[in-house]
Amino acid sequence: MENVHLAVEDDDLYSGYNDYNPTFDSEELENDVGFQQAVRTSHGRRPPMTAKFPGTAIGARPLVSSFGSRIPMASSMGRPMTGAVQDGAARPMTAVRAAGYTSSLTRGSTFDPLGQSRGPAPPLEAKNEDAAEEKIKILEKKVNDLIEESCMAQSMGSLQLALEKAKEAGRKERALVRQREQSGNGDHINLDLTYSVLLNLANQYANNEMYTEALNSYQVIVKNKMFNNAGRLKVNMANIYFKQKNYPKAIKFYRMALDQISNAHKEMRIKIMQNIGVVFVRMGQYTDAITSFEHIMSESPNIKTGFNLILCYYAIGDRDRMKKAFQKLISVPLGIDDEDKYIPSNDDATSNMVIEAIKNDKLHQMERDLKVLAEKYIMTAAKLIAPVIESSFATGFDCCVDMVKSSQYVELANDLEINKAITYLRQKDFNQAVETLKTFEKKDSRVKSAAATNLSFLYFLEKDYDQADRYADLAMNADRYNPAALINKGNTVFVKQDYEKAAEFYKEALRNDSSCTEALYNLGLTYKRLHRLEEALDCFLKLHAILRNSAQVMYQLGHLYELLEDPQQAIEWLMQVISVTPTDPQALAKLGELHDGEGDKSQAFQYYYDSFRYFPSNIDVIEWLGAYYIETQFCEKAIQYFERATLIQPTQVKWQLMVASCYRRSGNYQKALETYKDIHRKFPENVECLRFLVRLCTDMGLKEVQEYATMLKKVEKLKEIREQGLRNKRAGRLIGHSSNSMKGERLSAKMRSLPGSNEPYEASNPKELDASYVDPLGPQMERPKTGAKKRVDDDDFADEELGDDLLPE
Repeated sequence: MENVHLAVEDDDLYSGYNDYNPTFDSEELENDVGFQQAVRTSHGRRPPMTAKFPGTAIGARPLVSSFGSRIPMASSMGRPMTGAVQDGAARPMTAVRAAGYTSSLTRGSTFDPLGQSRGPAPPLEAKNEDAAEEKIKILEKKVNDLIEESCMAQSMGSLQLALEKAKEAGRKERALVRQREQSGNGDHINLDLTYSVLLNLANQYANNEMYTEALNSYQVIVKNKMFNNAGRLKVNMANIYFKQKNYPKAIKFYRMALDQISNAHKEMRIKIMQNIGVVFVRMGQYTDAITSFEHIMSESPNIKTGFNLILCYYAIGDRDRMKKAFQKLISVPLGIDDEDKYIPSNDDATSNMVIEAIKNDKLHQMERDLKVLAEKYIMTAAKLIAPVIESSFATGFDCCVDMVKSSQYVELANDLEINKAITYLRQKDFNQAVETLKTFEKKDSRVKSAAATNLSFLYFLEKDYDQADRYADLAMNADRYNPAALINKGNTVFVKQDYEKAAEFYKEALRNDSSCTEALYNLGLTYKRLHRLEEALDCFLKLHAILRNSAQVMYQLGHLYELLEDPQQAIEWLMQVISVTPTDPQALAKLGELHDGEGDKSQAFQYYYDSFRYFPSNIDVIEWLGAYYIETQFCEKAIQYFERATLIQPTQVKWQLMVASCYRRSGNYQKALETYKDIHRKFPENVECLRFLVRLCTDMGLKEVQEYATMLKKVEKLKEIREQGLRNKRAGRLIGHSSNSMKGERLSAKMRSLPGSNEPYEASNPKELDASYVDPLGPQMERPKTGAKKRVDDDDFADEELGDDLLPE
């Protein structure tokens, strides 16, 4: 201990620790004799010495300490001794036990600071699953998992699976309660788990429309005083009674729930009162409903309640309160940010990135949806009350427009003006509608384009195509990206038979709005007129993918396949038309024509007969049915069809001759004679009628035979003179225009071969039916769809475009 001294205050206790120790210099190992000998021999693998101060191969080498003195190594690892003295200076002792060293080394001991020689740690003690507490925990986890699975199934629409999981959770929970009672822990029942199981089961019963079971489950929860805030579930019970249309009981439970909810939950109380008002409306008790809605509008106004209040005032016919309620409706704060907030500025790049990130997020989408909903309710309310709040609907509209202009919904004023014009149209007052729409010519581009589009549509319907074209140009100039304006422009070009140009306008409308079905339909019609059938077929197939149940589109596809000479495909598409509109007479007639062309007479007869039942005025169908009965030797049945044709075309003698011919063929000569006499009185110069009169009178031995024979000779002679004069006139005209006399002779011979108007009638094959699609009211001309703007009826809740109704080709 003579070399150990206490530290002096002036000494640096930790000096020398950063000095370099040459012992650790690996570059000098090549010159170290002991190290090289240990590497070459087994000297380095010998067990450590048991001496108190074991030496090493380098133990005799003096080392330079941090104080500069050369002292021998005292460690087998070559570590300098601590506590060495240099010039009488002492340094403190350091502990070595924490690093794994010990002052008393035993023979055979090794360096093991981590205690790895003791072996691995013993395994964890296994849980005893047979213990009561473990069983209870396992059951609780199973119940919670089943509740979660039930909720997930319900969210994915699997209502039956959700109910089964809820029932199983109930069974597991009851088993859990019994397990607790058996283990003596009955006082430690998990009430929250029991509440969750019962509530989920009741909800799943309600979702599956098992209302009685749901009410029973809710009743169990409500009657249990151990459950906190269970009274709120009476709202759910009231909702079930509302679905069952048990309105008095629904109001009772709503009020009971309202009594059990404190004033601190203001929002929930407002919602319950709104439900009470709706139930009163369903019961027709508008005064009570008004009381609820007025209270809500005074406490926490919202758009839905304001709209419902207007409906109630409208139901009781209170004009003044309707105005006040409308004023309240447009004054309801929406609590949304201004759209200018989402316009990026050019200065701050960071704020621009934030705006870009939030301008289409869910919160902004929710704000937009709320604004659209508010505008929908305001527009619907204005259209509802405008005709009744003043002496005339025009004055009422003006009043609503003035109120809207002074509110936060200024942009809706122009839409109300357009709805005013639409109302004029519904009242068949086209002049006032046109005058109202013309007032928008000096407004901003959006409103001007909408008004001009409607004007173009109106003039197009009135067949004033020049004015329609003018306003279509005006609408396009105001807004070139307005697809409805482009469609109307294309329609005006279409009726002028400039189909190539019309197709360009329809294509441009589709480029601006790829979902514009009117432009696609009209483009298909245009290609059809241009005989580009494959391109037309492509258009209508695309349209069919969008409008799956459109009878017009399927009919056009059937007609195109007919033009492409694929009757089987045409029949398949027409069968789809019949599945959508089974009473369409034109589609049925076309099916009959196609089956007749395929040689299937019985199937053709069935479709023609169905077409006749739904529309008994189609001459082509009547003619085919009459000819079919004559061909099948049922002349008596053919008479009724030709008689109907006589009523439809009383100036056509051929139908009356066919009636007489059917009587004659069926052997009813007396009735045939009377019919021929009646035809002779109406058409005295008809040669065929006179010939049959002569033949019948001869066969029946009547005295009038000579009289009819004389008339027949006179009519035939007169007919021959007329035909000769007509032939000479035509032959002279042809000869005058041609230097080839032989050509004139051939034409004269051809003219002589044409049948005269009084020659005997021969039943021809049924004429080819028109390929146009018609509604049950009768055929319509082929025309393109219009693209004018429209506002919906009062009972609708969305804006549409006027004139976009499917106009059949």
